[in-house]
Amino acid sequence: MHDVIVGLILLSVAAASSLFSRLLPLAIPLPLIQIALGVAGSVAGLHVALDPDMFMLLFIPPLLFSDAFRMPTREFGQLRGIIFALAVPLVLATTILCGYALHWLIPVLGLPLCFALAGVLSPTDAVAVSGMLDATVPRRIVHVLDGESLLNDASGLVCFRFAAAAAVTGAFSLHAALLMFGLLAVGGIAIGMGVCYVAARLDRFLLRRGYDDPPTQITFMLLLPFGAYLLAESVGCSGILAVVAGGMTAKLTGVLQETQITTRLQARTVWNMVNFIFNSIIFLLLGLQLPELAGNGIALARGAGTSPWLLLPLIVGIHLAMCVLRFGGLWIVLVLDALRDRARGAMRWPSLRAVLVGTVAGVRGAVTLAAVLSLPQVGAGFPFRDLLVTLATGVILVSLLMASLLLPWLVAGLDGGQGDPRGREVDWARLVLLRTIIRAMRDEQATLTARAGTRDEAAEMRVEIIARLMQEYENRLGQLQKDGDGPATEMQIRSIRRMRLELALRLTNLRASRIELRNLRSADYVNDETETLLLQEMDYEEQVYRNRARTLPRVP
Repeated sequence: MHDVIVGLILLSVAAASSLFSRLLPLAIPLPLIQIALGVAGSVAGLHVALDPDMFMLLFIPPLLFSDAFRMPTREFGQLRGIIFALAVPLVLATTILCGYALHWLIPVLGLPLCFALAGVLSPTDAVAVSGMLDATVPRRIVHVLDGESLLNDASGLVCFRFAAAAAVTGAFSLHAALLMFGLLAVGGIAIGMGVCYVAARLDRFLLRRGYDDPPTQITFMLLLPFGAYLLAESVGCSGILAVVAGGMTAKLTGVLQETQITTRLQARTVWNMVNFIFNSIIFLLLGLQLPELAGNGIALARGAGTSPWLLLPLIVGIHLAMCVLRFGGLWIVLVLDALRDRARGAMRWPSLRAVLVGTVAGVRGAVTLAAVLSLPQVGAGFPFRDLLVTLATGVILVSLLMASLLLPWLVAGLDGGQGDPRGREVDWARLVLLRTIIRAMRDEQATLTARAGTRDEAAEMRVEIIARLMQEYENRLGQLQKDGDGPATEMQIRSIRRMRLELALRLTNLRASRIELRNLRSADYVNDETETLLLQEMDYEEQVYRNRARTLPRVP
């Protein structure tokens, strides 16, 4: 089948998967639905050959860049100790301990092969993690998991590559491995930061000279993660860390905030589309590979004279072993962090349920599959390649299924209010900004009042406008401001209801305007170009009203 037709089919199924998730009576995570649709497509005759190198180049850079760009830098800095401990020491410990456990479970596999499989299974997947968590998970846990999944891919892949090389050559040097890991990590981070910093400086140079074309800006930003990844990989460094470092650097430069509002709005829309499409296609491709990989595993088991059903408890056992190691590692890291906070007078003892959430949410995904599929088909060091691929694929599925079944139950018992201060922080920031605006307008009003004898018509008009705006901002302040955590007063409730009614009437007026504009277009009083321009203005106006409605507190 032609590649273009296959791509169109995948895009169509990706769009339909979201609709299926809403129609199903049960709340099934979207990644599992997409995997099931991929399996159905494979059974129906749709086959897509997965090139691991091309897969990593096409899908991983933009998704990791986007995740790194959205990662809050303040929380990343506060949690850097926990994130680094989970991303590097925990991955190394899991690779070693799980490697020995695999060798004990499957003695026919040599230690290098066991370490290779453990290394490729050690890192969690950023795409899978974001697809499994929802808004009810406390933000501190989300930030830890996101930060960990951004960094541990590099450490896990380094472990995998060295173990795979040891399986081929029969030689391994711990000193050389640690040195190479340091060079790969430092080099990748430096390249990613350098590429994005230079790009930001160039973009700022163009912006100051008035060149701010939204399509060009967004296109260059989409190409940025690919450039960082390719440059890092071409010199033998970690492309994954280059992309992550580049995303954070692009955010820290703040160059996007200097662009015009059209560029920012369109950039958010484009990146949201890229995230949805690429995330969906990744899980669809995983589902498309499953029947063939399962068939290879069954044939491998039968060829060895054992029952294929024995693969299932083996896969579950591997995943449980990794969960036990991850639970222990998480508990140790969080306890050490709590003890450090205790020395500073701020104790935060980890809860058992939070550690369980972090353990179950450590799902494996696309990077694991792409890495294990990159093993050579034939070679002296890989007589059990098909078995490794089968086991890795099975662990990916088991981790996804376990997360989808257990996470809703585990998250329901967490204290989200204590671990999620974002809502309170947003409300506090809104109050500070409103008070700043009111204070600035009062200063302006006082200045105009002091010059009462020299005011002209423009000054009188300015005084009138300031008084009207101050009344509006005072009303907003009264709607948001409360006495502590107590209930809203009757006056506040009436004010909020009045504002909601006003916004509803404004939206109704916009709806009537759209209908009348459509009638004018049908009668050829205006052309479609005029209609498009006016509709765009109405869309921006409606978005302002809807954002304003979301800021209003809930009242009975």
